[in-house]
Amino acid sequence: MLSRPPEHRVHLAVPEDSVRPVVDARGRPLEDLRISVTDRCNFRCPYCMPRELFGAAHQYLPKAEILTFEEILRVARVATSLGVKKLRITGGEPLLRADLPKLVSLLASLPVDLALTTNGALLAAHADALARAGLRRVTVSLDALDEPTFQTMGDTTLSPTAVLDGIQAAQAAGLSPIKVNAVIRRGVNEHAILDLASRFRGSGVTVRFIEYMDVGVTNGWRRDDVVPAAEILARLQALSPLVPLEGTTPGEVASRHAYSDGSGEVGVIASVTQPFCRSCTRARLSADGHLYTCLFATRGTDLRPLLRGAPGDGPLTEQLGATWRVREDRYSELRTEARPVRRIEMSYIGG
Repeated sequence: MLSRPPEHRVHLAVPEDSVRPVVDARGRPLEDLRISVTDRCNFRCPYCMPRELFGAAHQYLPKAEILTFEEILRVARVATSLGVKKLRITGGEPLLRADLPKLVSLLASLPVDLALTTNGALLAAHADALARAGLRRVTVSLDALDEPTFQTMGDTTLSPTAVLDGIQAAQAAGLSPIKVNAVIRRGVNEHAILDLASRFRGSGVTVRFIEYMDVGVTNGWRRDDVVPAAEILARLQALSPLVPLEGTTPGEVASRHAYSDGSGEVGVIASVTQPFCRSCTRARLSADGHLYTCLFATRGTDLRPLLRGAPGDGPLTEQLGATWRVREDRYSELRTEARPVRRIEMSYIGG
């Protein structure tokens, strides 16, 4: 087991003239880093952490194996020197990580767009502190508004009111823009498409509907469970005519659509039916320091020996850059019903 150093030294932001962008084997730049700060979660969503496999006996990562805030900052700082422009804090459920505003304040010193993804159940209690620490925006997972469906999708006894309160608190704290992500699963929550769109239309909150994906190997994914993006958009058209919008960034994963009356916009993330691998700019850092170059990866690169054994950031920069340069991942473009023996679970790298 790797030793855990104390959290003490703060690293300064990277000067712009020292940034040396890297591209992978398919010409895709490294621009986004998703940082998982814990493998724990207070929900048991069947598409992510099914209770039968993540129950009371599940063994979480030992504390000594989880990256410290200083170690996370080091990776993030090196990543910005290689071209990363966006950092997103994830989990598990990131708000379960103690003293999270401290990490936010450290990452906020870097020249990046800093955001957080959460299930929202604890957001009401933390939104203000996170905003004051430097968090810019937040994405909240919310798969339904009616209690029975919400509880089924999350395998939780909580009410969606807790999440709605969190969204309201985030708005009051000035976190903007706020996005709501909803995974749509055939036969379970198709009705939530119009419910969610109607609830947030005109509120300044953008809802993004996500095709149910085969992340990991524990969720029993079947293609028949996928509600295609085209069907989602057809349902939304019944609420209001939609106008396609141009993407705001080259690596944007959601197709954007505005309500024709100017009351806001919605998005659809179609990883299954309309793969966007060729424009993917994302890397993922697990809570225990493994770097993954794809959401559907089967293995990662352990950065902890360099974080805890090598002096200076040179070796870490070299390793991170080398890992990205040989990247050829395009799983969604090659997706078949054949399943690999092992694929990393979404709860481990934050989706």
